[in-house]
Amino acid sequence: MSVPNHFELLATEGQARTGRLTTPHGQVRTPAFMPVGTAGAMKGMHWREVRDAGADIVLGNTYHLMLRPGAERIAALGGLQHFTGWNGPMLTDSGGFQVMSLSELRKVKEAAVTFRSHIDGAMVELSPERSIEVQRLLGSDIAMQMDECVRLPAEHGDIERAMQLSLRWAERSLRAFETAPAGYMLFGIVQGGDVPELRRASARGLVDIGFHGYAIGGLAVGEPQSVMLAMIEEVEPFLPEARPRYLMGVGTPDDILEAVARGVDMFDCVMPTRNGRHGMAFTRYGQINLRNARHADDPRPLDETSSWPSTRNCSRAYLHHLVRSGETLGAMLLSEINIAYYQHLMNGIRQAISQGTFADFREQTRSGWEKGDIAARQGSAPPKA
Repeated sequence: MSVPNHFELLATEGQARTGRLTTPHGQVRTPAFMPVGTAGAMKGMHWREVRDAGADIVLGNTYHLMLRPGAERIAALGGLQHFTGWNGPMLTDSGGFQVMSLSELRKVKEAAVTFRSHIDGAMVELSPERSIEVQRLLGSDIAMQMDECVRLPAEHGDIERAMQLSLRWAERSLRAFETAPAGYMLFGIVQGGDVPELRRASARGLVDIGFHGYAIGGLAVGEPQSVMLAMIEEVEPFLPEARPRYLMGVGTPDDILEAVARGVDMFDCVMPTRNGRHGMAFTRYGQINLRNARHADDPRPLDETSSWPSTRNCSRAYLHHLVRSGETLGAMLLSEINIAYYQHLMNGIRQAISQGTFADFREQTRSGWEKGDIAARQGSAPPKA
């Protein structure tokens, strides 16, 4: 089936690309990092901070939203954007990964997967058709096909079975999506674990079916970065150049930088907010642990050159105090600092590709991380043993 294309490729440097994706709720500059608002909220942040940090698009989770407050309720209240107040482009995942990772009791069959809700224990059935129905009720700009994701390492037979099932579910997902209004998109998901020939077969099968964009799923689930990058390299030649490419659930700033260099356009991960809630800050110096006692008497900010106010103005001593005291404000500040850093990184990547300087940008950025944080302030408290 032929589907319309809403993606415009603007510049390339090697395999790295920058472009523009047009959705019913606005345009998305790529490469793009999508902050994860799992249950219709960004943990520890207001939507205006997410927007001010530079995010064009965010992610919502079908599994969580269908269980609470319910897709039909959200639809009756005007859809996910109106319900949350984000009012910008939004992608929803299919719910398949959460079914596999959160449900203790689940049964996968050709027709659907049944699972026990982690909220109230009720048995729920999720088929490709129901997943698409839920995502259409939510009103997300980009929906994802229903797929089965297996955790790595796994047996070859299990990986192949899940990949073939995902391809059959992809066809059913696309048929269920045919009545969606113009401008809305459905992405197929390449599966195949860490087996190159299965990844290639999955990519070829999805392209034959035809989607608005293509995601690479089932990675960043415990395998080494080298395996993840190798699988991207296996898949990339089979994905249409004119369609957006999305690496699901990734990842660290270094993962993103390396995946962009291999032709990926979109990313999502809970890491910026999750690590922020645990006292970790992402900066141009790499990750900084604000629990460390070296920061207790340090009046300097995390990065005095940052364009984000909290990164530039909040002292390390204050952030350390908030984190060690368990104050909610500490998690809030570090979450926004981290989201802002990720968006700053993506903006730098886009500019560098446009200017033909991505190779230099990549080297300089990694050099900054490897150099590490600034020296501890003279006379500050020594690190604990």
